[in-house]
Amino acid sequence: MSELFDAVDALIASASPLPPPAERERLRRAHGLTQEQVANALKVRRATVVSWESGKTEPRPPQREAYARLLAQLAELYPADTPEPAPATASEPSATALVPRVPTAPETTFEPAPAPAPASSSAPTTPVRSAPSATPPAGRRPAVKETARGSSSVAADPRFAHGPLGVLDGDGLLYCVGGTVLDCPAKSLPGLVEWVLAEAQLGAPRLHPSGKDFDPLIVLTTTAAERLGLPERLEDRRRLRLPDDHKVVQQITKAKWKLTRRGFGPWARVYRPAQGGRRQCVQFAVLPWGALDSRSWGTTDHLHPAGIADVLGTYATRVITPRGSTAVSGLETMTALRPPTRAVKDESSGAWVSGPVPGSLAEPVDPAPVEAPDEHPVVAALYPRTHQRTPAEVLDEEAYEWARDPQLLTDTECTGAFAVGIDVNTAFLAAANRLVVGLGAPVHVKDPAFDKKTPGSWLVDLSGIELDPRMPNPFTPHGVRPEGPSWYATPTVAYAQELIDTYHLPVTLRPVEAWIRTESGPYLDPWYKHLSEAYKQTMADLGVTSGLSEADFLTVMEHHKQTDPGMAAVLSAIKSTVKGGIGKLRERPQGTGYKFGERWPALERPTWRPDIRAAVISAARINMHRKILKTAAATQTAPPPAGTLTFGEDALIPIALLSDCAVYLSDGPSPLDVLPRTADGKPAPGTFRLGVSPGMVKHEGTQDLLWAVAMLDEGHNPARHIKGDTEDSGE
Repeated sequence: MSELFDAVDALIASASPLPPPAERERLRRAHGLTQEQVANALKVRRATVVSWESGKTEPRPPQREAYARLLAQLAELYPADTPEPAPATASEPSATALVPRVPTAPETTFEPAPAPAPASSSAPTTPVRSAPSATPPAGRRPAVKETARGSSSVAADPRFAHGPLGVLDGDGLLYCVGGTVLDCPAKSLPGLVEWVLAEAQLGAPRLHPSGKDFDPLIVLTTTAAERLGLPERLEDRRRLRLPDDHKVVQQITKAKWKLTRRGFGPWARVYRPAQGGRRQCVQFAVLPWGALDSRSWGTTDHLHPAGIADVLGTYATRVITPRGSTAVSGLETMTALRPPTRAVKDESSGAWVSGPVPGSLAEPVDPAPVEAPDEHPVVAALYPRTHQRTPAEVLDEEAYEWARDPQLLTDTECTGAFAVGIDVNTAFLAAANRLVVGLGAPVHVKDPAFDKKTPGSWLVDLSGIELDPRMPNPFTPHGVRPEGPSWYATPTVAYAQELIDTYHLPVTLRPVEAWIRTESGPYLDPWYKHLSEAYKQTMADLGVTSGLSEADFLTVMEHHKQTDPGMAAVLSAIKSTVKGGIGKLRERPQGTGYKFGERWPALERPTWRPDIRAAVISAARINMHRKILKTAAATQTAPPPAGTLTFGEDALIPIALLSDCAVYLSDGPSPLDVLPRTADGKPAPGTFRLGVSPGMVKHEGTQDLLWAVAMLDEGHNPARHIKGDTEDSGE
């Protein structure tokens, strides 16, 4: 009988009633919960909660009953017909409603965050129309009811009813996401700022409870820029900004608005100091001035304004409202997901004060001298400008650029007919997954015992580890065996120890000194999860899903970018966000006014962290080499002799590497002719695998054998040109 009762209980649980998807999101937001918190409570992935709230999938037992219980309790607290609570006041602080307010003064103060204002009949009455259907923009799909390609987040917050951004044309029409078009009456830039903040209902909610909501972005087309009195091009090509005496800049100043230090350039911010915890800021992207770099966004700036809004809106919904280049957006996404500070209550005074967010980068720190670029003050104080630092004086963790000596090609390899390139999907993003990095300042130690769990830089001699001469060395970006002690990031030294232990190599690691971080954590984990989900969701929109067979995956990948040019631009921007964000962690000084050895503005950011950049690139290169080694071991008939890393002539070893691209010689033209399989036809464990997820590989291109050999003979890297066009391979 108990089994029957259990079956009945399971049947009821499987059909627990749930509110509509949009209501699920409203209830979660009303209580201040993040998707990550709900996912952790229900023991599912954040992506699963995203799917539940978008209506793409429905919960299944046992999570369904628990999720229904959560939503039912929230519905009692926040009925749909009840206005949301009024904003907390300074005299009535709420612990869950406190967020940092960054004023213009150096000190950071905290005030209660205003709650979303309920929609009412007294809301601004800006004329709203639908995007003109007679002129559908290229690359834009017709599903305008789905805001920014399937996201319901815009409609969930009444403060941002029209989405994160708008694209303004010369007729005063502001194209927003989802096909909405607003009539903008403003004829001047200050008037436009006032109208956007008062009536446009643009912006986006924060990504972290202690973060800040995103300011509205207005994209100015060529005709809109002309309408507002902006020139067709910037005359100051060095600083890329309007002169201070330009009439538009003077209008901004006269209206008591401010510009940031960068002035009014391709990406500009017009603001007033926050009042009452409310930000007053509008950011601008000026298309005729090159705001959208074609290397990241393709030809997005040539689309109809509605198409531009669709592309940028999709990116804003899945990643972040663009704040500048994709590199800037990549870095801003890190901060948005892990803000440096939060509001904490001082137990002694009872006041709300600024406190660090656990696991975040709370304040700027100077790097170790070996981690800093030559022009950094800590290096300039040690060496003259003309000094060329050696590997024993500087950390050199960079991506692979290696090609094999053509004299080392084997007879077996030369019997093949093709050179096949494979490329790792978002290799730097995959490397950031679960990567433990330093959170604080470096500590110098002498004769340390190596600990793979401690992030840092280590001076150690790895030249004693000898590999097959046909194989790239894992410890240097050029793939050549190091000579003597050199500086390496923790992932590189950990891999050296792994090789020693796995292959019983007669080598002992003895670091001479190190710069270590005693406080550490997986700082980039939220960044990885957020961008990984954005990447996979965008690939799915292009028809590339995780459920495809390997053959179908290769077929779809041949033309996936042609199916939807707009979505292909979003994909390109996401990839650039990953690489650019990692690069920004070690931003170099810019501008002709910089003097060697001086500090530059980027150093004052908590996210100026060359050690984290080095750790990510080190992990990506090591991930690549580990799979190269596993592939070689899986394809040779006999295991390597004990105590060596030498492989037989039949082992599959690449002839060239460039960042995340590897080129192999093969009898057939497809990656399926290259990648090793087990006896039952599955991919060999630990080797490259075809698929859409970060860290898996795709086909990069195929050329014939003679082409590849000629490239090697001429001193060129086949991996750079394996696509067969002028574009470099790799992402």
